[in-house]
Amino acid sequence: MSSQENAGPSHVMQTYARLPIALSHGEGAWVWDTQGRRYLDALSGIAVNTLGHAHPRLVAALTDQVGKLIHTSNLYQIPLQEQLADRLCALGGMDTAFFCNSGLEANEAAIKLARLHGHKRGIARPEIVVFERAFHGRSLATLSATGNPKVQKGFEPLVEGFVRVALNDASALQQVANTHPNVVAVFVEAIQGEGGIQPAHADFLQAARALCDRHGWLLMIDEVQCGTGRTGKWFAHQWAGVKPDVIAMAKGLASGVPIGAILARGAAATTFGPGQHGTTFGGNPLACRAALETLAVIEDDALLANAAARGDQIQHALRHAFSGLDGVVEVRGQGLMIGIELDRPAGDLVRLMLERGVLLNVTQERVIRLLPPLIFTADQADALVQALVPAVQDFLQTATAQ
Repeated sequence: MSSQENAGPSHVMQTYARLPIALSHGEGAWVWDTQGRRYLDALSGIAVNTLGHAHPRLVAALTDQVGKLIHTSNLYQIPLQEQLADRLCALGGMDTAFFCNSGLEANEAAIKLARLHGHKRGIARPEIVVFERAFHGRSLATLSATGNPKVQKGFEPLVEGFVRVALNDASALQQVANTHPNVVAVFVEAIQGEGGIQPAHADFLQAARALCDRHGWLLMIDEVQCGTGRTGKWFAHQWAGVKPDVIAMAKGLASGVPIGAILARGAAATTFGPGQHGTTFGGNPLACRAALETLAVIEDDALLANAAARGDQIQHALRHAFSGLDGVVEVRGQGLMIGIELDRPAGDLVRLMLERGVLLNVTQERVIRLLPPLIFTADQADALVQALVPAVQDFLQTATAQ
């Protein structure tokens, strides 16, 4: 029994169904709980701990920065923020950056930018195309853009101005162009994370780019979960060879220090003016130092190539192990963003894997989601597969298909 189970009633608001362990420390891809048990971290804090835990370069950089300056506010110039903006714009082929604190805030900024872009074009009630099963956050605007009724339930009335279509359906997107004259942007995840590791296909993203060009819409890509090198490129949309007008990112950008950003180019780069958007904490020196160090380590240690190689290794092994196994629908993903879809609810596997010393989770009820840190080794990838395969096989023998 964990220390959490021994504790009395908590004053923490009950917004999470937490697992019965408390983690105390970590090193690399390993974490330990307060009872001293070790776990292989195949979740990375939901794609946040890019460099794993206690990475020596990140620890040194943060220690140095804490001793200098943590926060100043955006009333003043922030050299580290300017350096980070330069670096991200170079990696993404963009022109400007705005920094905030989370993926939700980045997506909220993208929605505001699209609406302002529309108003500047004389459109009084601008609309944004979004997608089924999408997840963009839990603020009123971002949950309205989200394609999950469970997330939206109880928070109606939702924010208007969104047109929803199926992902990877270019004809549906064209139909929107024919029937909705007030559309100003298409907002799509390069890979839906909470939606079950569902990639936007390359030809679909290319069709969306062409449609946006024809109609003067902004192509806005949510890279919050799939960005910062997770798929083996800096941004997942780069596999399709498209260039968006707006990129939203967060999660893994600073390896656990809260930060979010939108990157913009062309007309979108100068849409916001002073006073039209802002944040108190966003882009402070500590967060920007963490992000700069994260990007430097990814580059210096060839972690893009490692993410691609370890992802291929894991997917190949899983496809081989599950070939012909009733109950496994598909193994899919890119790099270290992998989903294993089953034909039945798989939530019980989270606790089963916890008992076997592995952290992972399940999304869309039946998709096992793997998001290991980018420092994952070949041996750790093998260990993950060796623990997961028999657990899934045992689970499928006892759980009922639906």
